[in-house]
Amino acid sequence: MLFVWRDFVASYKQTILGPFWHLLQPLISALIFTIIFGEIARIPTDGLPPFLFYMCGLTAWNYFSVCLTGTSGIFISNAGIFGKVYFPRLTVPVSIVISCLVKFGIQFALFIGFIIFFDIRGSSIRPNPAILITPYLLIVMAALGLGGGIIISSLTTKYRDLQVLVGFGVQLLMFATPVVYPLSSVPGQYRWLILINPMTPIIETFRYAFLGSGSFSIGYLAYSTVTTLTLLLLGILLFNRVEKTFMDKV
Repeated sequence: MLFVWRDFVASYKQTILGPFWHLLQPLISALIFTIIFGEIARIPTDGLPPFLFYMCGLTAWNYFSVCLTGTSGIFISNAGIFGKVYFPRLTVPVSIVISCLVKFGIQFALFIGFIIFFDIRGSSIRPNPAILITPYLLIVMAALGLGGGIIISSLTTKYRDLQVLVGFGVQLLMFATPVVYPLSSVPGQYRWLILINPMTPIIETFRYAFLGSGSFSIGYLAYSTVTTLTLLLLGILLFNRVEKTFMDKV
């Protein structure tokens, strides 16, 4: 909890807008996506208001991405404290995942506000009982971001190039996930490429639960869960192995 508090204070210290930055980021991104992908490229949004469609995808995606990027440089950014005192090193990436829930909560509240606004305006929005599995989706996203992040963090102690590739790779991965387009718009011969991404069923289920559009499949969610658990286990094993000798490399 001390690390969670440290991350929270460090994020907002000496900032003018503080937590409001987490409102501006999805708002601006959703607006740009609406103009570029909705108005110019004319990518379908399954009959949903484009702005709300993109806001939904970004709300879920942003939590995963900040978990992944935040935990991908643990050994490098905490080398000073790791080298001075011993404590369970895994608490640091776990604290980042927990502190990222604050950012998600702010953006989620904004998303719910827009759902109410568009519903009042008469848009075709159909929230359904699948909303109840939202905590499960959050756990899977957190575990997936944590697993991928600590694997990258472990490898960056030897290969520093990975730090440069993380931000670029996350951006590319977003376009391999149905964030700015619905899965239904992907041609059949390429759909399997999108479905092997474990984030695809999560984003689609999140959109289905809150907006009534998208796909909901227990089988694909099970695939995401198994893939996530595999990456998390591999990450923990690699993390525990690297933490014993990483000071010699860093």
